[in-house]
Amino acid sequence: MAQYWVAVYRPNKYDHATLLDDEARRDIDAVNEEMKAAGVRVFVGGLCTTGCAKAVRPQGNGDLVVSDGPCQATTDYVDGFWVLQCADLDEALSWGRKAALAC
Repeated sequence: MAQYWVAVYRPNKYDHATLLDDEARRDIDAVNEEMKAAGVRVFVGGLCTTGCAKAVRPQGNGDLVVSDGPCQATTDYVDGFWVLQCADLDEALSWGRKAALAC
């Protein structure tokens, strides 16, 4: 079985406290429980918003520079993800659809 990364994208400055209501949290919990019951969930992780994100970039002289924000200039960021072990891409896409609807 192959492993697949299913990512959740949010617009920059997305505020979980005001935009992720109890119903949405229940939907996310439900899809997590369904993934666990099906035995496909390998790992899951929610990530901090862009306000707490840091980027570490190597410099030519071996030093590292730490800067605020996500590592790429973008209007969206990865808010969380799952690593799933699925029989094939079709199964992974099926879980991805459920995750997208829940999130």
